[in-house]
Formats: sequence, C-alpha cells, structure tokens
Amino acid sequence: MLSLRLPGRARAGRHRELPRSASPATPHSIDMTLVWVIAALLLGGLVMVYSASIALPDSPRFANYRTTHFLVRHAFAIAFGTMLGLVAFSVPVRIWQKWAPALFLLGLVMLVIVLIPGLGKVVYGARRWLSLYVINLQPSELMKLFVVLYAADYTVRKQDYMQNFSRGFAPMGTAVAVVGLLLLLEPDLGAFIVIAAIAMGVLFLGGVNGRLFAGLVVTALSTFALLIMMSPWRRDRIFAYLDPFADALGKGYQLTHSLIAFGRGEWFGVGLGGSIEKLHYLPEAHTDFLLAVIGEELGLVGVTVVIVMFYWLTKRAFEIGRQAIALDRVFAGLASKGVGLWIGFQAFINMGVNVGLLPTKGLTLPLMSYGGTGVLVNCVALAIVLRVDFENRKLMRGLA
Repeated sequence: MLSLRLPGRARAGRHRELPRSASPATPHSIDMTLVWVIAALLLGGLVMVYSASIALPDSPRFANYRTTHFLVRHAFAIAFGTMLGLVAFSVPVRIWQKWAPALFLLGLVMLVIVLIPGLGKVVYGARRWLSLYVINLQPSELMKLFVVLYAADYTVRKQDYMQNFSRGFAPMGTAVAVVGLLLLLEPDLGAFIVIAAIAMGVLFLGGVNGRLFAGLVVTALSTFALLIMMSPWRRDRIFAYLDPFADALGKGYQLTHSLIAFGRGEWFGVGLGGSIEKLHYLPEAHTDFLLAVIGEELGLVGVTVVIVMFYWLTKRAFEIGRQAIALDRVFAGLASKGVGLWIGFQAFINMGVNVGLLPTKGLTLPLMSYGGTGVLVNCVALAIVLRVDFENRKLMRGLA
C-alpha cells in the first residue's frame, strides 16, 4: 500500500531506489529469464496435454477424434497466443491504459452475449463459450485480463478518492458485482472468485482504505459462503472435498483418483506417458487435473519444478511492477502486479484442488492446461508484463 507514495519520494534519487536486477547496464532489452520460464511452462503443458489426452478417443464421447486432436489444437493455441503476445508487446503501456475502460465494457457485452440461447455454447450444463468455428471463445477468460487493466486504470484515476467509500470503492465494487452476476448465470463461480481476487488485490496494492478493504473481504467471503449454502450441488462438492473417500464412486470420484495419481507417482513418477489414471479413470485429466497427471508421470520432483516456476513467475511480475511504480509509472506497475496476482492465485487454486487442499473448482492451470482462450489470454497478459519491463529498462537507460 505504501508503494504508490514511492514515486514522489524517489524523484530526487531514483537511481538509489531501483533494484540492482533492473540496472541500466542490463544488456538485454527484455527479461530473457522470464521469457524462458513462460516458454518452459507452455511447452511442458503441450507435452503433458498430449500425454493426458492420448487415450480420450477411446471413449464414446470422443470416438471421432484422432489421438492427436487435442495436441494439434493446443499447439495451435500456443502458436496463435505467441503471435498475439508479440502484437501485445508492441503496444505501449499508455495505449493499454487508454483502452482499459473500453475493453472492460467489451468484456461485459461478451458476458451478456454468451448467455443468449443459440449464441452461447453449452458444455456440461454451463453456457460459457462463443463458437467462432476455429476456436471456442470463453469471455470469462478475457474478462480476467480486462479486469486487471481496468482496476489498474481505475486506481490511478481515483487515487485521490481511494480512502472514500462512495467515490473510491463503491464504483469498482459495483462493476465487479455486475461481472459476478453475469458469471453466476453461466454458471462459473471459479472465474468469479479469480476476478474478485484480482480486483480486490489491485485495489489493495493501489492504497484503498484498510477498513474498506477488510469490509470488502468479509463481504466477499460471506457472499461465496451464501452461494455455496444455497446451491445443493456446490454444497455436495464441499462435503466431497472434506472426505472424498466417503463417496469414492460418487461425489468424491474425481478427487480420489487425483490423489491416487499423486500416490502412484511417488518421488520420480512412473515415467512420461505411463499414467494409468488418464485412461478414463480421472475426468478432465487434460484440463483441470493436468497437475495430477504430472504428479503421476513425473512424481514429486516434476510437480515441485512446476510449482517453483509459477512461484518465480509471480514473484518476477511483482518485481517488475515495483520497478515501474518506482519510476512513477503507476498504471504499468499495478497492471504487472495484477497479472502476477492472477496467474499466481489461479495456479494456487488449481494445485490446491488437485491435491485435495481446496474444494473442486473448474479452474485450469495457467499456461499449461488445455484450453484455447485461457492460453491466448495468458500469453497476452504476460506480454504486457514484458512490455512493462521493456519500458522500465528503456527509461532507466535514459536516466543512467
């Protein structure tokens, strides 16, 4: 919360405020370590998606699919996401700030359109996708990025009113509530939780009044608890999570098989491609429960490597954001931190669900799980972080 006061104090001696890792003498214009970590997660996810989905054509639902169906589509999403990332990287951060409100409104319109019968595609009873023939677009994934940009821009515009409820907090809270209502109509509680966490996190980092923030947290937790209590199937998920083996063939089926996969993997795994649980025992092995397949095939060592990479990526996004704020680039700093918060929080929830620490929720593992829109948006979001770092380095070289 104190970070936004840093630019004013740092103007007289910015060089001393900047971390050594961001020295103007840095030879590269972009953070190549960050690029390689992102590439490792994307390519590692491609390999694991292929491994986890190779047996799916044997089931009646995917009988007409080839064994490489999901591999090809996921590879296309990564390639397209990389191209979109390059385009996003070429856009100055000030342009992203200028278009942030319009993008947020576009996201709201798409969330409304997806609810219209005949336009929104229904899968497993949820209406979350818009069919574009080449790819199924998921507006809730786009909204995660749009909320990051909008919350960062809102915080900059309303900085003088962040201690005031009616002029600082209430408008943003109303916007998030509208998004939440549209997501619950799909329904997509998982996306709502992530979006609410992003908005609250950016407001907190932007210096919102501590009491207002505490009230926001209590209200959000109470709302989620009420939603769960009023929904029998969500309530069943909670009880299944508390003791999955009590109904191992029913509500706890998915979680029990995820835990079995981790147990079979032990330290070093059964070997790449050797998973048994992916052979129609573990549902959604290539999407929500990809980490369980990683645990079974690559063991604790493989899972630890994935966790460390996500931890480093999140930490680096926050460092880049802190550097931007130190350079008096508040929107850029909050946007970078917001992306780090989003990737880290969603990865934490997905991992927690896979190992039984959190109730089952339909959230994928960022950058790795199968899902076209998710991969595209992750690539664009991280390209913006790289752009923030690029502009930081460019500015610091000018100050040297």
